[in-house]
Amino acid sequence: MNWSPTLMAYLARRFTISVAIVFVVLSALALSLDLADQFTRTGDHGIPGSIVLSMSLLKLPDIAQKLLPFAVLLGAVHAFARMSKSHELVAARAAGVSAWEFLAPPLAASIVLGIIAMTLFSPMAASLLAQYTRLEARYVHGQASQLAVSSTGLWLRQGDGEHQSVVHALRVADQGVHLEDIIVFNYEDQDRYAGRIDAASGDLKNGYWHLINAWVSGADGRPVHRATYDLPTEMTPAQIEESFASPDTISFWELPRFIANAEAAGFSALRHKIYWYSLLASPLLFAAMVFMAASFSLHLVRLGGQAQLLVAAIVAGFGVYFLGDLTRALGQSGMLPPPLAAVAPAAAALLLGMTLLFHEEDG
Repeated sequence: MNWSPTLMAYLARRFTISVAIVFVVLSALALSLDLADQFTRTGDHGIPGSIVLSMSLLKLPDIAQKLLPFAVLLGAVHAFARMSKSHELVAARAAGVSAWEFLAPPLAASIVLGIIAMTLFSPMAASLLAQYTRLEARYVHGQASQLAVSSTGLWLRQGDGEHQSVVHALRVADQGVHLEDIIVFNYEDQDRYAGRIDAASGDLKNGYWHLINAWVSGADGRPVHRATYDLPTEMTPAQIEESFASPDTISFWELPRFIANAEAAGFSALRHKIYWYSLLASPLLFAAMVFMAASFSLHLVRLGGQAQLLVAAIVAGFGVYFLGDLTRALGQSGMLPPPLAAVAPAAAALLLGMTLLFHEEDG
């Protein structure tokens, strides 16, 4: 093996710069498209342009995170194609450097990039996306309803500008439409306390919560027992499910605790498990992108197929993306275990890239 520190550092640097360039270009394109979409969606709501711009900027890191595998793939293709065109690859091979040694620095850089994306970039993107969802709920949908799950049970805030309720339940069933051991705090105007309701259980009906064995008190604190009590609400089962925190809005470090709390409260956390495992698989996926880029580049650049190289890389990237969607859907339906559903696309891409490279290198 011909391990030259200078050569290894040079290859890693060329790869990293190419990925960074592609990542910036893709992110800028994504920002412009999302900004146009935001202005279209908010045009009838009279939202100030500064708010719309801030919403797009808050959403951008999450979009950029999803574009990172494509940036690694296209950046690697760009780096390898340029080195092949300038005959740097030919010179390295003539000096006795095998394709595997040539790929070692880009692979190491991609794995480090995957770890950084998983542990640092992902939490930052989740925090900003959570702020975006709050702005979207407020300005676009006009919703004040929010749901949170903690170790103490479920907390749900519902209402409008005049009347609001904070609903707490120790146990949940049927994805949030059946609650047990309920406490409701009612507020009016600017969060002025208006009373409290304690109930043994409750079910979400069409336009109201149907509470069983309820004690209802006003601002004076005098409780009155009701066998049943209907608490008005505009929430629907679909809105409750949508209000349940999206995996993208939760930090990588907080996801395990959130999953445990959600399952303890009675919610299914399959989406969150699959998302967490997919973050863990990021280094593997980025390494797979490098292998696929190398297998295409080494073959097609020799044949002078620059256009074919770009098309093959794009098709491969979308193939991995759609495979990820398929396995994620199978995982959420319970047909695949969450770890397998999350890791399968990266593993398949890695095996395909290595197989093509073995065939190209060793015949």
